[in-house]
Amino acid sequence: MKVAVPVEEDRGLESPIDEHFGHAPYFAIAELDGGEVKRLEILENPYAAEHGPGQVPGWLAEMGVEVLVARGMGWRALEFFESYGIRVYRGASGTLGDVLRALAEGSIRDREYEPREKWGGPP
Repeated sequence: MKVAVPVEEDRGLESPIDEHFGHAPYFAIAELDGGEVKRLEILENPYAAEHGPGQVPGWLAEMGVEVLVARGMGWRALEFFESYGIRVYRGASGTLGDVLRALAEGSIRDREYEPREKWGGPP
């Protein structure tokens, strides 16, 4: 299973989940097999500063992502992921390692999450 998670930093499994899905500076792409991480890449998000509707979901779909675990996202992004056949779990928190463990254990659940602050663009 190929999983994408938006993260704030490139710190491997210790990377914290980014609150603003589409504008996350990085995406962790993990390949899980039987609950084990077989491969892990942390890629810069080419759309972090600016993107149009569906660009991030399309980019992840091109990489073969099957599951996205995020903190929060708008309904429009959710519809794009659904159109690509990518399963989305919202409301996640903690680190990349926390998320991947919960996914492997089957304890992760999708729940709505409203970011603390609206993303206002680059400083």
